[in-house]
Amino acid sequence: MKQVAVSELQEKAAKYLTGSEPLAIEHDGEVVGYYYPKKRTKQEELNRKLDRLGELVSKALAETGMTEDEFAALFDTSKPFPYDSDS
Repeated sequence: MKQVAVSELQEKAAKYLTGSEPLAIEHDGEVVGYYYPKKRTKQEELNRKLDRLGELVSKALAETGMTEDEFAALFDTSKPFPYDSDS
């Protein structure tokens, strides 16, 4: 169980409250409470991962200037990969 000061919990609430690790919350060196995250259902976990994938794809498109179709074409195994060094 991770020990976290109240001040750290306030600063990093999103990180800790979306994590899966139980927390012992301390104030002035004394444990004042515990946080036990709710077990996520498989569907909740899948949705969270799909959201993250969407964020990463959006970031890749923005950084490369590719369209969604161009990006999807990279995964079409019936076509040669455009960045192969064999070409």
